Amino acid sequence: MPKTAGLETAGLYLQLGLSLLACKTDNATLFYNNKYSTHMSKYNVYGIGAALVDTEIQVTDSDLKRLEVEKGLMTLVDEDRQQEIIHHLQNQLSTSKRASGGSAANTIIALSAFGGKAFYSCRVANDADGEFYLHDLDNAGVKFNSNSALTDGLTGKCLVLITPDAERSMNTYLGVSETFSIENLDSEAIKQSEYLYIEGYLVSSDTGRKAAIRAREIAEKCGIKIALTLSDPAMVTFFKSGLKEMLGKKIDLLFCNEAEAVSWTEGSDLECVLELLKQSAVAYVLTMGDKGAIVFDGENQHLIEAHPAIAINTNGAGDIFAGAFLYGITHGYGYKKSGNFAALAAAHVVSQAGPRLNPEQYPKILASL
Repeated sequence: MPKTAGLETAGLYLQLGLSLLACKTDNATLFYNNKYSTHMSKYNVYGIGAALVDTEIQVTDSDLKRLEVEKGLMTLVDEDRQQEIIHHLQNQLSTSKRASGGSAANTIIALSAFGGKAFYSCRVANDADGEFYLHDLDNAGVKFNSNSALTDGLTGKCLVLITPDAERSMNTYLGVSETFSIENLDSEAIKQSEYLYIEGYLVSSDTGRKAAIRAREIAEKCGIKIALTLSDPAMVTFFKSGLKEMLGKKIDLLFCNEAEAVSWTEGSDLECVLELLKQSAVAYVLTMGDKGAIVFDGENQHLIEAHPAIAINTNGAGDIFAGAFLYGITHGYGYKKSGNFAALAAAHVVSQAGPRLNPEQYPKILASL
């Protein structure tokens, strides 16, 4: 081989290596990430979303009517409105449960509890709730960015009002979570992950929406797979255009429930909805409560049967489903097995109070597969 040809070949390899390091979206990078990212990723999932301290309160339908709370939805409220609700429910507070939450946080914590490696970016305030929140993330084994912590203001809080039929109605004061922004992202952690997981609730904040878009762009440039949850029917109804911005042309995996999917696609029936979802994502998970779920892996559709459960609280069911599913597909399970695993986890969480399982339950569910 002529010496010049050898130099040219060496130059090409050097150029390819530099492009891989820079996470350029050329064919070589996509090949590199798709083939090797599972072995080289530091985190299974990098999540972004609200940081909310959840307080679960058992209420009646008459309580909701008296307080003019819309049943089954997440409603954004200001601090005064949230305090008004708390004041009227003083007698129920003695049995309430408190935990770090937010939809994506619940998902990320579940993935970590099953043994996955997770990173979460959020924003909390320099107050007791903020310290409680970060301590809870740390105890769950979830890594988080230092620039998410302890800013001025108030940490977000969510009142989860649960009626006897197990339905949850959420009244959320976002606090400083509303100002979650691009500066709270950790681009290096995104690049070291298999999946980026985006919470749809971020669309309700201008800075949060922009942060979600930037995170997606970073992931796209590095060949990192992107998953997004639509989060709530109200987000689709009132912020559809913003969600479309966050989603971009097409993502790898979309999570939604029936109501969200119908509103998102505007399909006339379930068959039409399922077909239209393929325009938004390569694969999707559509949960249907006690009717199970439908999982599409990009080629085949799988019907996932619900596991028997006596539901006393549906808070966190969709979140743990997503967390278990993401754990499955990042640990060698197929989409169908991941769906069955996720359905089993969701059945356990709806059978008890709180959006999470007890620590000893996670390995037992894994062992039962």
